[in-house]
Formats: sequence, C-alpha cells, structure tokens
Amino acid sequence: MVPRASEAPRIPTPPRVPAWHRIAVALAAWSFTYAGYRAYYAAGGRLGLFGEPVSHTQFRAINAVGAASICVAGLVPLIALKVDAVRRALPVLCWIAAVGCCMHALVDGTLRVLSLTGAHPTVLPASVWRSFDRRAADLQDLLLNEPWFFIEGLLWAALGIAILQPSRRRAWISSAVIACVMLSIVGVLSGVGVIGAFRVG
Repeated sequence: MVPRASEAPRIPTPPRVPAWHRIAVALAAWSFTYAGYRAYYAAGGRLGLFGEPVSHTQFRAINAVGAASICVAGLVPLIALKVDAVRRALPVLCWIAAVGCCMHALVDGTLRVLSLTGAHPTVLPASVWRSFDRRAADLQDLLLNEPWFFIEGLLWAALGIAILQPSRRRAWISSAVIACVMLSIVGVLSGVGVIGAFRVG
C-alpha cells in the first residue's frame, strides 16, 4: 500500500547557523589572508618590496610580529564560537577593533593620497628603511594595506552589531562612528604636522 503524503517520513531541518557565526568565520579568514602576506615578508620574501631595509633581519622580525598579532586577532572570533567568556566580551572587542581598523585605513589612506599629490610626501622611519620608492610605497599602502584594514574594521563592526541585542545597537554604532571620525581627524592633523605626534600604525 502506498503511504499517504501526510505519512511520508519527514527530513529533519538542520539547525540554522546564527549570522554572527558566519561573520566570525569570514572575519577570521580575512585576517589570516593578511597574516599570510606579512608572513611572506617575515620568511624573507622580496616580491613587491618597495625599498631597501636597513636590516633584513629587523624587517623580517617586524613582519613576523605583525603576522602573529593578526593571527591572534583572527582567532578571537573563532574562539568566541566555543568559549562563552570570549563571546560575552565581543561587543567591547569588536568596538575597539572596528574603530581602530577603520581609523587606520582612513588616516593612512588620506595621508597617502596627500603624498601622491605632492601635498605632504610620505616619510618612512629611517631606522627601518635605508631607501624606498615613495610612489610605490604610497600605492601599495593605498591599494592593498588600507583597503584590508577598512574591510577588517567593517567585519568587526558587523560582528559586534550581529551579536548585540537590537536595543543596544544604535548606541554602539553611533559611538563607534563618532570615535572613528574624531580619531581620524586627529590622526590626519597629526600626520600633516598641524598638531603633535599621534601614531596610527
């Protein structure tokens, strides 16, 4: 006898993956790509190098620290998937990371544009670079490094928004935007020498 449609076995619906889980994985993947880029130079890679470092050992060490730091940051959202204590700290961590990364991109991107136009040429630390191609350095930072930071910041912001209760989102977003704008203004003014030193990275 053919069973009626109502008697057909039901296939269980898989549990829906929360949006913040997907964002956390995307954020980790994006972080690891840039960590790989820094690790390439830490391992002695020269492709895309826009100058001659004072010390290749020092240059590799700087990039090794950068790669390790970015890897650790990329692991945080993955750890939050399993560890409640880290998940509870995410709103604060996401706020700091979102503001910091977006500010970094806005400040350094603005300074690189000013350098390319000749308004305020980029000066890299003499303790790190013996010589460098200023235009190549500006373009690499403007087209590669700062877009990565900006997208990283937006992903951290998306993670923070996704994990917050709806009633808290407006205040979180507003404070992050205000902080990013204010710090970016201070960073650009500092970078062009209008005010005292204010390092962005």
